[in-house]
Amino acid sequence: MNKQPSWQQLVGQREPLTSLQNPQVKHVVRLRERQARDEAGELVIEGLRALRRALDCGYRPHTVYFCPELLAGKDVGSLLADAAAAGATLWPTSAPVLRKMAYRSQPEGIIGLGPQLTLALDQLPLSGCPLLVVLVAVEKPGNLGAILRSADAVGADGVIVCDGGTDVHNPNVVWASTGTIFSVPIAEAASAEARAWLRRQGIRILATTPRADTEYTAADLRAPTAIVVGSEEAGLGQAWLEAADLRVRIPMRGRADSLNVALATTVLLYEALRQRQSPERS
Repeated sequence: MNKQPSWQQLVGQREPLTSLQNPQVKHVVRLRERQARDEAGELVIEGLRALRRALDCGYRPHTVYFCPELLAGKDVGSLLADAAAAGATLWPTSAPVLRKMAYRSQPEGIIGLGPQLTLALDQLPLSGCPLLVVLVAVEKPGNLGAILRSADAVGADGVIVCDGGTDVHNPNVVWASTGTIFSVPIAEAASAEARAWLRRQGIRILATTPRADTEYTAADLRAPTAIVVGSEEAGLGQAWLEAADLRVRIPMRGRADSLNVALATTVLLYEALRQRQSPERS
């Protein structure tokens, strides 16, 4: 068995970052803000699982900061070696520096930086029978991250984020997605552009609304379909509802009148998967 090189061997003569005033540290701290991320064209990958999944998906971070003290007892040799092989510069840091750079209050001890991810609509790789999710003005990063996990789990073709909703590259999206942001293609577009593109691709628009007559299990989701969901507060606008080929609702038998948007999307995605795996629609 080949022994992984130690982190000391991987970084060579590079001295650990120990000053909170270091320009690199200040740069990472600035990336907490969307404007700074967009200006730099960068995203922040925090945590072992997210960075591992990014590398496994072929993503190439350009820099990885890690704190040997915070990572003590964790097997990170192969992760650091793979990051270096992907072209990342490895920077060891002190614990105070890593905590200063981290987005989360209790960091695991590793942070990666790399290029942003979003595609144009025509760059989305579509299967023969596409299954997409369209998020319209969905604002919470945790919801987008959870939806990416579900989209990955069912093998969806991609996610389209419309109308200035969640910042796709928010560190909480990366964290909540557990790194599936690197496995699920994401595009950003205005709603009108997305509707026109879906029509050109022959993909049906399925709108979710509590006012629909059809329950989601009665809808045929085996054809090319885009599941369109809106924010929990406002729902979908009239333009999407009018453009929909089908409107569906998720029945609510209790006192609540709706599900969390990520949970509702997951329910619909798994119904699509169930139908597509069944030889006969039940």
